[in-house]
Amino acid sequence: MWRQLRVQVGVALWVGGVCFFAGAQDTRQVEEPKIPAACLYLEAKLKAVDDKIAPADESKLDTERIQKALDGCEAGKAVELNAAGDNSAFLTGPLEMRTGVTLLIDKGVTLFGSRDAALYEMTGEGVTPGLCGTIASSASPAVFPASQQPAPLRGGCRPLISVINAKNVGIMGDGVIDGRGYAKILGKDYSWWEMARKAEPKNERYFTTRMIVASHADGLVLYRITLHNSTNFHVSVNQTNGFTAWGVHLLTPTTRGMDARNTDGIDPGSSKNVTIAHSWIDNGDDNIAVKTGVSHMSVLDNHFFSGHGMSIGSETFTGQSFLLVDGLTLDHTTSGIRIKSNVTRGGPVHDLLYQNICMRGVKNPIAISPYYTNQTTEPYEDPKYTGDRIPDYKAITIRNLTSTTPGDVLIAGLNDEHRTEIALDNVHIADIAKAQVHGHFATVTIGPGGTNIDFGGTDITVVPATHGKDGAAYSCEGRFVPMQ
Repeated sequence: MWRQLRVQVGVALWVGGVCFFAGAQDTRQVEEPKIPAACLYLEAKLKAVDDKIAPADESKLDTERIQKALDGCEAGKAVELNAAGDNSAFLTGPLEMRTGVTLLIDKGVTLFGSRDAALYEMTGEGVTPGLCGTIASSASPAVFPASQQPAPLRGGCRPLISVINAKNVGIMGDGVIDGRGYAKILGKDYSWWEMARKAEPKNERYFTTRMIVASHADGLVLYRITLHNSTNFHVSVNQTNGFTAWGVHLLTPTTRGMDARNTDGIDPGSSKNVTIAHSWIDNGDDNIAVKTGVSHMSVLDNHFFSGHGMSIGSETFTGQSFLLVDGLTLDHTTSGIRIKSNVTRGGPVHDLLYQNICMRGVKNPIAISPYYTNQTTEPYEDPKYTGDRIPDYKAITIRNLTSTTPGDVLIAGLNDEHRTEIALDNVHIADIAKAQVHGHFATVTIGPGGTNIDFGGTDITVVPATHGKDGAAYSCEGRFVPMQ
């Protein structure tokens, strides 16, 4: 089943006499990736204790030998990290991937990130030293436009793994990459995650490393890899044509009950032809966040657990378009389908198709909003920010969506000139009350499958179906399974 993906399937949906066409998907023919042969095997020299690096081993870095192997590996081959007896751990600072080379982590092996912020420090002319692992208390809240921000500090942290100007890179295997966001930063009395939470009340800027950052990385593939405890975003991909994440298992925090702020799962931005398939994401922020400038993206047969849902935004100023989400299960996320922006960072979002969606325990099954305030969920009324980057949401279709538990729905546009336009077809949220439905400046067209959402308490314009009748809710039998 995994070898067959529903890409390159244009979908035409007639709703209320209007045809919504969703050529909304990765235009590539995506197949299950294959693991390449190894150019070099590296054996682990460290032993993990309770899935952690022993304090005595904190200085025993493997960075140099791993980087040397990546630099010397021929394109089309893999550097393979192996266990050696009881030793199954590697400890590293920043690594840089090379064109055509795969980092392959064997089952039972963990690549841990160092907690020494000095190793991640950015360098170069004009860079302020010593920022990584600190909070910049002078920064203005992130919701304010650039004109209201002080001159930015140059510097901060390099990522754990960089894929920069390198094509056809792979990060694969049944092993684990652990960013150790829970660990105290060397020389500090706080962890990476505690720093993030400490910065939150005043929306202060803080400097942290990310797990995997890619830019100009056409052909990047993540396959079967497990990602744990990133200090910040797990995967950030920009300026890339062709990115595939297949069978990724992402769990943060691994110790339940810990607070892992801003640990987004997978965030593509300014890219096209993206597929995220057959993956499992349980984390401390957006499970997937589609950043500005993304087009032709497929999200197929995935499972989301803790997190903030299937998100677009908050930056949409260069637009998002042609997105297909098909076969998604959301189990106790804060939001389900979420589009978030505001007048300081908004822009056009259009031609989106969400279908065959199952939810339970989701507080906000649908949240489409120009009211973003840098919080976990959006307010139901306009916060009245000022700016000229206007969110504008058009040609959005949601069909075959079932939430087995009630939750709030928000569908809003900014004003009458920028109305949100959405079609709902066979959308059912169990036991939803009229008071849980919110919205302004939106037009909702009802498809033949109907919806049980009552918009009568809002000023939303509802266009009823012209044919067909409400049917049974889309079945979610067997869809809710434990995290893998």
